[in-house]
Amino acid sequence: MISNKKMLLFIPFAASIGAVTQASAAGNEPGNKSRQENKKRLNIVYIMSDDHSYQTISCYDNRYIETPNIDRIASEGIRFTNSFVANSISGPSRACMLTGKFSHKNGMTTNATRFDSTQVTFPKLLQNEGYQTAIFGKWHLKSEPSGFNRWEVLVGQGQYYDPIFITPKGRVTYKGYSTNVITDLSINWLEKERDTTKPFCLVIHHKAPHRNWMSDTTELNLFEDVNFPIPDTFYDNYEGRPAAAAQEMRIADDKVMNFATDLKLLSPDIASGYKDNMAFALRRLDPRQRQLWDSTYNKIIREFIATKPTGKELAEWKFQRYMRDYLKCIRSVDNNIGRVLDYLKEKGLLENTIVIYTSDQGFYMGEHGWFDKRFMYEESFRTPLVMRMPDGAKDLKKRGDVPQFVQNIDYAPTILELAGVSIPREIQGESMVPLLKGKTPSDWRKSVYYHYFEYPAEHAVRRHYGVRDSRYKLIHFYGHDIDKWELYDLQTDPKELVNQYDNLLYTKVKERMHKELKRLMTKYEDTQEL
Repeated sequence: MISNKKMLLFIPFAASIGAVTQASAAGNEPGNKSRQENKKRLNIVYIMSDDHSYQTISCYDNRYIETPNIDRIASEGIRFTNSFVANSISGPSRACMLTGKFSHKNGMTTNATRFDSTQVTFPKLLQNEGYQTAIFGKWHLKSEPSGFNRWEVLVGQGQYYDPIFITPKGRVTYKGYSTNVITDLSINWLEKERDTTKPFCLVIHHKAPHRNWMSDTTELNLFEDVNFPIPDTFYDNYEGRPAAAAQEMRIADDKVMNFATDLKLLSPDIASGYKDNMAFALRRLDPRQRQLWDSTYNKIIREFIATKPTGKELAEWKFQRYMRDYLKCIRSVDNNIGRVLDYLKEKGLLENTIVIYTSDQGFYMGEHGWFDKRFMYEESFRTPLVMRMPDGAKDLKKRGDVPQFVQNIDYAPTILELAGVSIPREIQGESMVPLLKGKTPSDWRKSVYYHYFEYPAEHAVRRHYGVRDSRYKLIHFYGHDIDKWELYDLQTDPKELVNQYDNLLYTKVKERMHKELKRLMTKYEDTQEL
C-alpha cells in the first residue's frame, strides 16, 4: 500500500508528465491505445549488469572469455564502439540512465546521495503512455523505485546467494543464485503477470559481476586451470599523474584487495579474521553448496600456504584469482541473457522487441594494476553497449558497428523515441534512433563530457571532469589536495601513460580542448568550475 506522503509526491509529477507527453498521446488517454496500435508499439528489454568491462565481452575483446549470448545481441543488431558513461560509479550512472541527465542535473552525484525519485524518468513517461513497466534486480538508488507497475529490487548492493529483495509488500528472500533469480523473476513476469494486450518495458538489472565476485556454485571450477595474460600496464608507476598514483585500487595492495573478502582465503593462517559480509554470504549457502565452495577454495588455500607467494609473484597470483572469480560471474550473466533471448524467441516476441545490453560503467581488469572504476581513463569511462533490432521493425535497418560517440544519458531519449513518446526538453541526452536507422545527424556530438564527484570516499579517486574527442582527452583533477590537468593523445598513447599537458608541442591541442571543455560545461550547465 502506498503511503499518503508518497501519493502527495506523485500527484504533481503526474501533472507534469501529462504536459510533456500530450503531443505524443495524440488525443488518446494513457493506457487507452487500441489493441491494434499496441501491437505496433515496440517492446523494450533493457538488461544491465554491474561493473561488466567491455574487455570481457568477446564481441569487443576475445582474450579472456567467450560470451556467445551477448555476442548474439550484437550479431543480430548493433555494437556501439564508442559508448561512454557520464560518471563512472554505480548509483550515479543508473540515475543518468533513468533521467537522461548528467549527475549535476539529476542530483545523484555520488553513491552516498539519495536519488530523487519524483523527477521525470523514462519509465514514468512510458507508463503514462500505456506501457507496462517492470524492474527486477539491482536498484542502488536508496529511494523506492517509481514509474514501474511491478518491481522487486535488491537491498543495497544485494547478495549473490539467496538474495533479499525489497518489494511494495515488504522484503522477501529467494533461494538461489542472484543472476538466476533475477532472470526467473523477469521471465515469470513476461509469462504470467503482464497484460499481453499492452506494450512493455522490462528492466533487468544484475548484481553480477560486482565485487566481491562470487560465482554460481555450479560454476566454481571454471577457469581454474587458465592463466590469463598480465596487462602490460599492470606495473604502471603513474609518472606525471599524481591522481593515478594516489588512488587505492591496486590489486597488489593487500589493504585494498582483501585476502578474506576478495580472494576468499578464509584461513586464520592467511587473513586475520573473516570479514562479516563474507561470513554472512557463506551462511546463505545450503550444505551441498557449501561443500562445493569448500572443495574449491580449500584447495586454493592449501596451495597458497604451501607456496607463500610474495612481491611480484603475489601480485600476479592475486590478479589470476581476481580474473577467475570475476569471469565466473560473467559466465552466469551471459547464460542468463541466453535464457531471456530464448524465451523471447520461443514466444514470438523478437518480432517486436528491442533488446539492449550494457553495464553501468566500465571496469579495470588489471590495467594500471587496478580493479574498480571511477576514473575518466578509457577502461572505466567506456562501457559496452549492444542492441538487438526487432525482426519486424524494418526502419531500424542498421546492423553492425556504430562508431559515433554515445553516452548513458542517451538511453532514456532513445527508449522514449522507440516507444513513440515525446522527449522532454530537460533531457540532456540525444536519441540514438537515427543511428539505429543508419543515419548520422549533421550535428551529432563530436566529443563527450564527464564528471566524477565522489571524494573523499572509498578508493580515493579525486574529483575530476573532462572532455574526450576522437583523438584527445583533457582531464582536470580538482578540490581538496589536488589541482592538476592531464592531456592524452589517444592515437600515439592509447593506454594513457604519458601526460602531455605541459608539452609545448601540444599547445594548440590544449587550447582547443580547453575551449571544447568550456563549451560542453556551458551546454550542460555544469558551471561550478568554469
